[in-house]
Amino acid sequence: MEPPKTKFRRICVFCGSNTGTKSIYSDAALELGRELVERKINLVYGGGSVGLMGLVSKTVYEGGRHVIGVIPKALMPSEISGETVGELRVVADMHQRKAEMARHADAFIALPGGYGTLEELLEMTTWSQLGIHDKPVGLLNVDGYYNALLALLDKGVEEGFIKPSARHIIVSAPSAKEVISKMEEFEAVHDRVAPQQSWEVEKLGYTTNGL
Repeated sequence: MEPPKTKFRRICVFCGSNTGTKSIYSDAALELGRELVERKINLVYGGGSVGLMGLVSKTVYEGGRHVIGVIPKALMPSEISGETVGELRVVADMHQRKAEMARHADAFIALPGGYGTLEELLEMTTWSQLGIHDKPVGLLNVDGYYNALLALLDKGVEEGFIKPSARHIIVSAPSAKEVISKMEEFEAVHDRVAPQQSWEVEKLGYTTNGL
C-alpha cells in the first residue's frame, strides 16, 4: 500500500522529557512516530533522549527518517541520559532553540507535556497570529489531556480576547493520523497583524526564506 501523500517534509514535535502517569501518552508518542515514518516525514524536536521526546525521536529514526534535535547546552544533563539519535544541534538558550526548530519545520504538533510544551505551542500559535508564519499548528489531544486548554481558548473568544479567526490556528484531534490529516487541509484564515517581511526576523533568529 502506498503511504499517504503529504506536503510536509519535516514536522516539529513539542513534547515533554517525562512520559506522564498513563501509558496512553507513551502509546501516543509511538503512534505519532510511526505515522511520521509511514508518511515519510522527517522530525524536528527538542533534542532529549528521555520521556516522550526519546520515544518519538527513536521511533522516527529507527524508521529510517531524518531527525534533528535542538537543545540548549544547559539542559543537556537533565534531558539527555543516554545515546541520542540523529543530528543534535546545541544552542545557547531556549529562545534560540525555538527559532532553530521553527526554521527547519513545515508544521508543528504538540503532544501532552508540561510548561515547556505549552510555552512552545502557544508561542508558535502567537507567531502565526502575528503573521510571522503560516505553518499549521496541531494539538494531539490524547485522552482529553488538552480539553481544559481548548475550553480556555474558547472562553478567550467569548470574552473578546481572542479573535475567532485566531482561535482556528490550532487544529486538534485525539490521534496522530487525524491531526496530521487536519493539518494537511489547514489554510490560514487569520488576520495578520503585520506582513511577514516587516518583522525584524534577524532578532528572532531566522529568515523569512525558511518560513
